[in-house]
Amino acid sequence: MTPEEFRTAGHQLIDWIADRRSDVENLPVLAQVSPGQVRRSFEIDAPSETVDFATLLSELDTSVVPGVTQVQHPMHFGWFPSNAALSSVLGDIASSGIGSLGISWESSPALTEVEEVVCDWMRQLVGLSDQWRGTIQDTASSACLVAMLVARERATDLAQNAGGTQSLTKPLVVYSTEQAHSSVAKAALLAGFGWDNVRMVAVDPATYAMRPDALRSAIETDIGEGRTPAAIVAGVGTTGTTAMDPVSRIVEIAQANDIFVHVDAAMAGSAMLLPECRHLWDGVERADSISWNPHKWMGTILDTSLFYMRDIQLLERVMSTSPSFLRSTADGSVTQYRDWGIPLGRRFRSLKLLFQLRLDGIEETRTRLRRDIANAQWLEAQVDATDNWEVCAPVALQTVCVRHRPDGLDGEELDQHTLAWVRSINESGAAFLTPSILDGRWMARVSIGVLGTERQHVERLWHLMRITASH
Repeated sequence: MTPEEFRTAGHQLIDWIADRRSDVENLPVLAQVSPGQVRRSFEIDAPSETVDFATLLSELDTSVVPGVTQVQHPMHFGWFPSNAALSSVLGDIASSGIGSLGISWESSPALTEVEEVVCDWMRQLVGLSDQWRGTIQDTASSACLVAMLVARERATDLAQNAGGTQSLTKPLVVYSTEQAHSSVAKAALLAGFGWDNVRMVAVDPATYAMRPDALRSAIETDIGEGRTPAAIVAGVGTTGTTAMDPVSRIVEIAQANDIFVHVDAAMAGSAMLLPECRHLWDGVERADSISWNPHKWMGTILDTSLFYMRDIQLLERVMSTSPSFLRSTADGSVTQYRDWGIPLGRRFRSLKLLFQLRLDGIEETRTRLRRDIANAQWLEAQVDATDNWEVCAPVALQTVCVRHRPDGLDGEELDQHTLAWVRSINESGAAFLTPSILDGRWMARVSIGVLGTERQHVERLWHLMRITASH
C-alpha cells in the first residue's frame, strides 16, 4: 500500500469508525454469535489474492462487528468501563502511523520523553507528589507483576543476582484479599511466591476492605513461623465491589515490618482526578508503587496503564538489561524504559494520553466522572427504596452491587433466580451487566461509566431490571 492508497483508505476507515460510534446505541450490547461463528465466516485457507478496501470494510460489518460485545454502548454496565475516547483513538492512529521503535532512548527520543511528560502530567492531575516517576504499561496486570518482582528482590537483597528464590531458606509471603483482582494472585504466582505463600487477608463484612488487624495478625504469624513477609497489595476500588482498602493503615503496618506495598487502583485511579475523591487512597504517598488504568474509566483507549514507583533505582536494578547492541553515549543521562518493565520494545503509547488531554481537556473528563458517580448514587437510592431489592455493598464510586430477593427465596434458589434474570437481560442485547459472587451468593454488578451513558440509560436499565427480575 502506497502513502496515497493509504490516504484514501484511511479516510474511508475514519468514516467507518465514526459511523459505528454514531450508530452504536442501535446495536445489541452483547455479541450475538455462537462459539466458532466468527471464525467460520472466514475462509479456511490463507488468502492468495487481494481485495479492495471497500470489500474489507464490508467484511468488518458482516463478520467482525456481530462478534463484538459493544463496550462503548451506553447500555454497557458490565465489568469496569473500557472507554475509548475518539481523541485518544486519533493518538493511537498517530502512534501506529509514526511506527516508532521504543527499545531505547536513542531508538526514539520523542517516544521516551513524551512518555515522561504525560506520566508526570498525570501524576500532577491525581495529586501525587513529585517523589513519584511513572511509565506506561499495557495493563495493570503487567504493572502488578513488575511490582511483585521488585518486592521479591527487595525482600531478598537482589537474590536474582545469585541463587534466586531457590537459594532462600525462608519462604516469601504476599498479602492481598479475596476482593482483589485475579491478576494479583496471578502476578504473585508468576513471580515465584507460590500459592502456599499467598495470604488472603480477611475483609470487613460491611465494606469488604482489608482489615488491618487481620493483616497484622497474619504477618506476625508468618514471621513467627519463619517466613518473610515481602509484599502487600492494597486494592483501591476492588473488582467485585469497588472496595477501598485502608491504604494509610496498611502502609503503617508495612513500614513497621519492611514490607513492599503496591497499590492497585486500576479502575478507581481515574477518580483521583477529582480532588474530592482523593481521601479514598489516603496514605498512598507512603506506598512503594501504584498502578491505575486511564484505559478504563478515564477513557484513554487500551492499552494505557500507568505504573508509578518512588524508588526508580531499585526498579532499574531489578529490571535492567544492557545488551551491547543497545548501549549508547546517552546511557546514564536519559530514561531507558526497557529497564522499567518486562518488554524490550514498546509502542508510542503516550500519544493516546497526549491527544486526549490536548483535544478533550481534563475538565471534560472530570465532569463526566462526576456524572457517573451521581448516576450510581441515583441507582443506589432507587434500589434502596424498592421492596425486595437490596444494595449489597457500599457504593464508593460508580459500581452498584444489587440483588433482587423475592419473598421466601434464599440459598441456591436465590442464586438461580439472580443468574436467570441477569442472563435474560444480557442475552436480549438490550443491556449488559455482570453477575458476581459476594458472601457466597450471586449478585449483579452494575458498573456505570461508558462515555455515552447518561441518566436516561441508567433509568432504562433500572426499569429493565425490575421487569425482568419480576417475571
